[in-house]
Amino acid sequence: MYINRTYRNFDKNENLIPFQVSIKETDLYLKAQKNLEKEARDLAFRYRSQIENYILSHPAFEKSLVPLPYDDYAPLIVQEMLRASSLVGVGPMAAVAGAIAEFVGKSLLKYSSEVIVENGGDIFLSTAEKEIIVKIVAGASPLSQKIGIKVLPSETPLGICTSSGTVGPSLSFGKADAVTIVSPSTALADSVATAVGNRVKKPDDIPFSLKVAESLSEIKGIIIIVGEKMGVWGNIELVKL
Repeated sequence: MYINRTYRNFDKNENLIPFQVSIKETDLYLKAQKNLEKEARDLAFRYRSQIENYILSHPAFEKSLVPLPYDDYAPLIVQEMLRASSLVGVGPMAAVAGAIAEFVGKSLLKYSSEVIVENGGDIFLSTAEKEIIVKIVAGASPLSQKIGIKVLPSETPLGICTSSGTVGPSLSFGKADAVTIVSPSTALADSVATAVGNRVKKPDDIPFSLKVAESLSEIKGIIIIVGEKMGVWGNIELVKL
């Protein structure tokens, strides 16, 4: 979860209205066709409460660094976190920021046909008309904020999530400046970004780490940045900023 929020100017769609919602650790920056702050706050509170209540009865959900058994009786957002984390061998909370962004964003689509939700560097977006450029923040790397991912309306809804071992307080066992994952599932993108980020200790780890994302059918693309080195795989279009 990045402290410096200047990266939140991530798209060029000037027709959308920006607003923010903060509830405890959840800090959302949103854009929609109208100000939906009240609706977004209610939704964020609802989904956070579902996760918090599940933790009360399943304490391991909060702290586990490995996948937990799937639970058919859990709230849908918890089920998606369990599913996503199990695909890449991380704990379910590795998906929490992406899951909240995704569930809030999809729920807001009934009020606005275009929605962008960013939650600590993890983004859910759905656009009906204009392309969106999402820039990649990569700490002290000279490539930071110099590269963007072009997203066409036909590619959305879409999740774009970034994990870093050098920026922000989120837990990572790696040293990558940025691991960015693109997937229709924002929760899965968040989990994969964490899993891949944990593997990258040095530039030589990039080729092997790309293969983790390549093996998952739900992943559209991956970008790994370590210092001046970058590895890319997938059906994504990068642009110079």
